Amino acid sequence: MIPHLSERALILAPHGRDARIAASILSEAGVLTDICASLGALQQGLEGGAGFALVTEESLLSADLHPLSHWLKTQPEWSDFPFILLTHKGGGLERNPSARRFLNLLGNVTFLERPFHPTTLLSLAEAALRGRRRQYEGRARLEELHSVANKYRSLFESIDVGFCIIKMVFDQAGRPIDYIFLEANPAFARQTGLDHVIGRSMKSLVPGHEQRWFDVYGQVALEGRSVRFEEHAAALGGIWYDVYAFRAGTPDQNQVAVLFNDISERRRMEQTLRDNEDRLRRLNETLEERVMERTRDLEQAQGALRQSQKLESIGQLTGGVAHDFNNLLMAIMSSVTLLQKRVPDDPVLHRLIDNALQGAQRGAALTQRMLAFARRQDLSSVQIDLAGLVRDITELVERTIGPAWSLDIRIPDDLPRVVGDANQLEMALLNLAVNARDAMPEGGAIIIAAERRHFASQEIEGLGAGRYVGLSVIDTGVGMDAETLERATEPFFTTKGIGKGTGLGLPMIHGLARQLGGTFTLTSAPGEGTTATLWLPAAQADDVNMIAPSDQASQNNMVGRLKVLAVDDDGLILMNTSALLEDLGHSVLEASSGTQALDLLRKYPDIDLLITDQAMPNMTGTQLVHHVSELRPDLPIILATGYGEVPAGFETSVVKLGKPFAQTLLAQALAQAVGKATAKQKE
Repeated sequence: MIPHLSERALILAPHGRDARIAASILSEAGVLTDICASLGALQQGLEGGAGFALVTEESLLSADLHPLSHWLKTQPEWSDFPFILLTHKGGGLERNPSARRFLNLLGNVTFLERPFHPTTLLSLAEAALRGRRRQYEGRARLEELHSVANKYRSLFESIDVGFCIIKMVFDQAGRPIDYIFLEANPAFARQTGLDHVIGRSMKSLVPGHEQRWFDVYGQVALEGRSVRFEEHAAALGGIWYDVYAFRAGTPDQNQVAVLFNDISERRRMEQTLRDNEDRLRRLNETLEERVMERTRDLEQAQGALRQSQKLESIGQLTGGVAHDFNNLLMAIMSSVTLLQKRVPDDPVLHRLIDNALQGAQRGAALTQRMLAFARRQDLSSVQIDLAGLVRDITELVERTIGPAWSLDIRIPDDLPRVVGDANQLEMALLNLAVNARDAMPEGGAIIIAAERRHFASQEIEGLGAGRYVGLSVIDTGVGMDAETLERATEPFFTTKGIGKGTGLGLPMIHGLARQLGGTFTLTSAPGEGTTATLWLPAAQADDVNMIAPSDQASQNNMVGRLKVLAVDDDGLILMNTSALLEDLGHSVLEASSGTQALDLLRKYPDIDLLITDQAMPNMTGTQLVHHVSELRPDLPIILATGYGEVPAGFETSVVKLGKPFAQTLLAQALAQAVGKATAKQKE
């Protein structure tokens, strides 16, 4: 389509002076016009591109309208071509019985009764052109969405890890009995030997598939708890799989997403290693006890190393894939958000846009789970009502530990808030409750208690003076001796049986407490149970810069119209970030590198705010912030990050914004960054 023809007016009025008069009026108003001598010429003009068509009623009455009708019915999904129809009787059915026929034929038609006033014609023409321009904008956004979706699909289809989304099937008693495949990548077929599975059930594909697979996935769908396990599928040829499964979509959809990898060769090697080790132990039974102890230590070290290498490789894979997903989802979500505001009031288009936005949001939730699995996400810093958090998770804890163990909650009403990450604290509390349960195999009572303390000095190792809240999980189980207690927070150390513990739970809780400015303590003795306490700093009024929920317009009023410098080495992300900012009413300068950003800051001293990506070549976002702080120490800064790659102890006055972000979160970050900078200037 030739650009200058896309907004022209096509005029079909073969009788009388209507064509010349209308063309003269429109041309004087700056509208490009093209008079068509026949209906066939009009259709040729439509093929070449136009903004609207002005047609007389009599030109359609006796003509063959099938070609025009076919063209209108086969328009692209973004197009609803506008017509202005000149009639002698208007568009009312009581005066003009033919009006219904023209409505059914043309669809997007406006009736103009003759004789008409030039102002009326110009008003209708301007309205038609505005509508057509919005359709062109919708076309551009849809093309952009298709391009991004193709990139996502290419990545999805190229990874070596098998992936599928299944829908669980339950019987009337609520037992899982089958599942149906909704989606699967090419690696799925390579890993399982099953092809063309979409829309088919597992039992129809593999009638002898073991019930334990349905039980595990059914529990994930019902409880929403992700699972990681290794299992063999006898009905699939005895293949061993390393599986990570989590709920996808809403609870009522009963959908589960599954990432898996064929580890049969590794399992065979491990079995060979175990067999060799067994033979070695039998040969060395007569050796001195000291040699046996050193051999056991070596075996444990080898096992810990293998586990560490496995976790590291899986973490690199899932974290890297999730980071790329975040960038793609950022482009999709921002484009869809802007498209939603600008398309015509067309239910079909809005339904397509809503579907795209929901899919992108589900993808964002998927990446957060992948980042959590890789342990590469940032900890959020928000004020948490610890009493409310414990109340909310109590039911989940009770279901997890089982009916043989009672739960006693002892949380005071006046407990101060703490600063931390609610999701991580819930996981830590659940982990401690499971440990307490395992320490009492015959059942017993588990106490979850909290207290507030003020330490004038360093009374507990790792805690300075100040106000703290202690969250404790107490059991009356077997307890630990001094040697076990000393090693309890060492990575990979566990007293549980094979397959019942990784030795990572308590070290992760200890690391979480230290990262949040607190510590983790254990008190225990043989036969006297164990008390595990998570000490966290009590929140101060200014601990966390929080923006009260408000609408986007009020946040824009808070910061006014800003001149923003946006920096990102990914052109697609940079374009969409700029579009979101401009839609909020701000003007934007763009830079694709840290060096270019510094040049623009020197050139334009009136820049009000900087938003930069973190993971950029040559100069990272944090390095850019360091240079900017020397050049413009009072400049508000937002650091956008796809996962937790920001160095520890980084400048706290910089607002961090996780990708992918919605426009509302961007508006909040702008207000927060401006507020921080203003407060800093007043100090």
